[in-house]
Amino acid sequence: MKNVRDEANKFIISKKQWEDELPPETTWVSRLLTSLWKQKPALFGVCILSSVLLLAIFAPIISPFDPDEQLFKRAMKPPLTVFDGKILFMGSDHLGRDLFSRIIYGSQVSIIVGFFSVFFSGGIGLMVGLISGYFGGKVDYFLMRLADFVLSFPFILMALAFISILGSSLFLIIFAISTRLWVIYARVVRGSVLSLRETEFVISAKSVGGSPLRIILKHLMPNVIPPVIIIASLYLGRMIIIEAGLSFLGLGVPPPTPTWGGLLAEGRSYIYVSWWIVTFPGLAITITVLGTNLVGDWLRDVLDPRLRTG
Repeated sequence: MKNVRDEANKFIISKKQWEDELPPETTWVSRLLTSLWKQKPALFGVCILSSVLLLAIFAPIISPFDPDEQLFKRAMKPPLTVFDGKILFMGSDHLGRDLFSRIIYGSQVSIIVGFFSVFFSGGIGLMVGLISGYFGGKVDYFLMRLADFVLSFPFILMALAFISILGSSLFLIIFAISTRLWVIYARVVRGSVLSLRETEFVISAKSVGGSPLRIILKHLMPNVIPPVIIIASLYLGRMIIIEAGLSFLGLGVPPPTPTWGGLLAEGRSYIYVSWWIVTFPGLAITITVLGTNLVGDWLRDVLDPRLRTG
């Protein structure tokens, strides 16, 4: 037994020395930073997401009008109309509210729902996948059947149930999305852990008395973080679309808080007489989701070892 522990300690020490001697380009964080400037579409996507984030943060400073201010004498003005010395860049809606200001404030809801839904669903899925893959057996069976049970419910039906019982709010939308999409992360992480738990460094950590918690947090989690980041980046745009869809159906954040989906729902009755009311919110959703997809594809190419040729 002593010889086994000695050999295991030698393996861990040699592995640490080998990792310390690796050039910086071999770490996934360094690969991200060095490859970003070479990938123009990814850089464009980062610029889009950065611009939307800055608009959301500095909305009170950037927006020229109060997004909830109603003024019927400026109702349904076309884009670039000058009103009271200010330019209506994207026109106004049927209640005279500045569309540009409402889109800027609507980005706050999309960013909050998108990022927090990805964060919470990813965190839940990561923990469930690590526990399920490492322990296996009855624990794995129970958690995976729970995942199957969650997937069996249609998302819209689940959202309707939450809203009818608890009421509509921003927190509830994030909760409803997170309780459904953690399954995606959990299954991917579980598959990675099932292959990692039989590797030499995990077996060595067990042989020297490493606790399950230490092995999961120190040895397994760092190795499954890259695929979690890939899923999160690819699903960020989907979170924004889901929030817009819920708002369009009247299940999102209640008025008067502006949301991109809510703007589409309000303007659909005026699409033939005031095209800009639905066009610009639709473009905001399209451009933002395009940015998330470009960043997601870049992260997948960089972090997925199966797609790297060099």
